[in-house]
Amino acid sequence: MATLSLNNLLPKSFPPQLPTFTSLRPNLLRFDSSNLTCGSHRSRRRQQNLTIRSVFTGIVEEMGQVKNIGLADHGGFDLKINARVVLQDVKLGDSIAVNGTCLTVTDFDAEEFTVGLAPETLRKTSLEELEIGSPVNLERALQPVSRMGGHVVQGHVDGTGVIVSMEVEGDSLWVKVKADKGLLKYIVPKGFVAVDGTSLTVVDVSDEESCFNFMLVAYTQQNVVIPTKKVGQKVNLEVDIMGKYVERLLSTGAFSTP
Repeated sequence: MATLSLNNLLPKSFPPQLPTFTSLRPNLLRFDSSNLTCGSHRSRRRQQNLTIRSVFTGIVEEMGQVKNIGLADHGGFDLKINARVVLQDVKLGDSIAVNGTCLTVTDFDAEEFTVGLAPETLRKTSLEELEIGSPVNLERALQPVSRMGGHVVQGHVDGTGVIVSMEVEGDSLWVKVKADKGLLKYIVPKGFVAVDGTSLTVVDVSDEESCFNFMLVAYTQQNVVIPTKKVGQKVNLEVDIMGKYVERLLSTGAFSTP
């Protein structure tokens, strides 16, 4: 039972498998300094709606633990997670980011909550790799009175990347992630990126390797799930929404002169 995962439950042809890139040389880049719609209940058509239902900061509140995974009556999958902090004021229908994926609470009690996972959620995110006992990053939706410690994160995962190297330097950890070039174009040095829902500052980007890297300080390593993963595993990526808005405006000629 402890090895049960969504990969075991899904049909072999679903979702499409991505390459693991384990054959890539885990060389570090040179350092010169230190979605998916919100909730699995939304349809593909609603992805075009620009209304933001929930906003996150990418500052992980706690690490929960997957308690159960199973097929649900609604045709998708139910994911049950043990938690403490995010349950303090939870209500049915609330949005909680699980590894950066905005999901809707469908059931809860004093020690755990349940969210539904639709097929599209599994196609676009790394949640398919979760197993019973897996740690997950958790963050409640931002309240208007909260401090904005990270950046604007919608919980709309743009796609997944693959960890290609993890290297220790002092008490810090360098992580390099390979991403699709369609996502990498939105990632810039010293810019923001959400990795498994964690707001991080990009250190460097390599278009040749289609990779970017970032550093986790000691405190962050102890409070997010990234260090628990291995080379070859997927991570959820959400790029800064500002880059996508600028690209959209430019493509429509909004800034063209007569």
